[in-house]
Amino acid sequence: MTDIGTFKIDLAVRDYECDMQGIVNNANYQHYLEHARHEYLKEKGLDFATLTQDGIIVVVVRIELDFCKPLRSGDRFTVSVVPFRQSRLRLGFHQEIRHVETEETHLRGRVLTTAVNENGRPWFPEVLKGLLPSD
Repeated sequence: MTDIGTFKIDLAVRDYECDMQGIVNNANYQHYLEHARHEYLKEKGLDFATLTQDGIIVVVVRIELDFCKPLRSGDRFTVSVVPFRQSRLRLGFHQEIRHVETEETHLRGRVLTTAVNENGRPWFPEVLKGLLPSD
């Protein structure tokens, strides 16, 4: 994944996110990715409450995760977000989780979303086009 146009946020593993093996429970990685996407939207001047009030409901339709190396309690890591246009109606995000000190990749993900209107119909509103890199 390229760093051009990449949004990044630094986080740290909290003890309660780990399982009995002392590694981050797999479900928590999705929380990290979602938090980074939400922060990315905020940086772009958007938030879910406002989008919803405006009748734009953004939903995840597919998530693909490649677990490369487990995180452990206290690890500091960076979550990156790179948006892309998947199709006429889908906005995607390439995401990675990398260790802050070693830069090792812990996870690679691809998240596909779509927006639905108040009638439940998919669409790609103008406000979401502003999230994409200009050609």
